[in-house]
Amino acid sequence: MIHQLAAVDKRAKISKNVIVEPFTTIAGDVEIGEGTWIGPNVTIMEGARIGKDCKIFPGTVISAIPQDLKFDGEDTKTIIGDNTTLRECVTVNRGTKALGYTKVGSNCLIMATSHVAHDCIIGDNVIIANGCGIAGHVEIGDFTVMGGLSAVQQFGKIGKHTMISGGSLIRKDVPPYVKVARDPISYAGINSVGLRRRGFSNEKIFEIQKIYRAIFQMKMNVSQALAYIEKEMLPTAERDEILQFIQNSPRGIVKGYGTGKDSN
Repeated sequence: MIHQLAAVDKRAKISKNVIVEPFTTIAGDVEIGEGTWIGPNVTIMEGARIGKDCKIFPGTVISAIPQDLKFDGEDTKTIIGDNTTLRECVTVNRGTKALGYTKVGSNCLIMATSHVAHDCIIGDNVIIANGCGIAGHVEIGDFTVMGGLSAVQQFGKIGKHTMISGGSLIRKDVPPYVKVARDPISYAGINSVGLRRRGFSNEKIFEIQKIYRAIFQMKMNVSQALAYIEKEMLPTAERDEILQFIQNSPRGIVKGYGTGKDSN
C-alpha cells in the first residue's frame, strides 16, 4: 500500500490499509492510523500523529517546525483526529514548549491552502474553508464553520457552533452559537440554521437568542448584561457555557452590530 516512489522512514508506525502515494515523504517519528489515504507530494514531518480514515491531499505539509523564533528544537507533536480531511497545500505546524502540541480534531475538513499555526486546538466537526490563516495559540470550538480567506489573530478563541463569514478578520473572541460577519467584524445573530441541523430544539434556540439579546441589544455593557443573565435567566448548560466563555475572555468579545465599538 506504500508506493515504491514514496520515501517512508522505516521507524514510522503505519497501520493497516494505509495508502501512501508516490513522491510523499514521511519522517521517522510519525504514526498513521488505519485506512488513511496519503496523496502524492505530501510531507509528514517528525511528531505527526494522524488518526484513522483521514484523507491528506497533495502538497500538504504536516508537523513542520513552528514559524516562531522562540522555538528551540523541543520535542513537540501535531495531532490529527480520525476521519479528518486536509485538502491541497494545507499546512499544520507542530507545537512549541508553550503547549507541546497542535491539535486538529476528528471529522474536520480543512480546505486548500489554509494554515494552522503552532499550539492551536481545533475541535471536532470543524470546517475551515479555503485560504484561512489560523495564528498561533488559537482555540476553535466544535462545529465551527469558517468562511474562506478568514484570519484569526494569535491567542484568539472561537466558541463552538459558530459561523464565521468569509473574508473575516477575527481580532476579538467569538462566543458560542453565534454568526459573525461585516467589516469590521461584528455579531450577526445566532447560528440558528446550524443549531437546528444539529438537533437543537426551538426552545433551546430561543433561550440562546434571549441571552444574546441581553448582551448585544439591551443597551447594557457586557458586565451589566452578564449580571442580568445570571439573575434573570435559569441556569442551563448553554447559558453557563456562554457566561463562562465571556468571563474568561481577557481580550473581550466581538462587537454588537451597529454599536461602533467593541463589546468588552
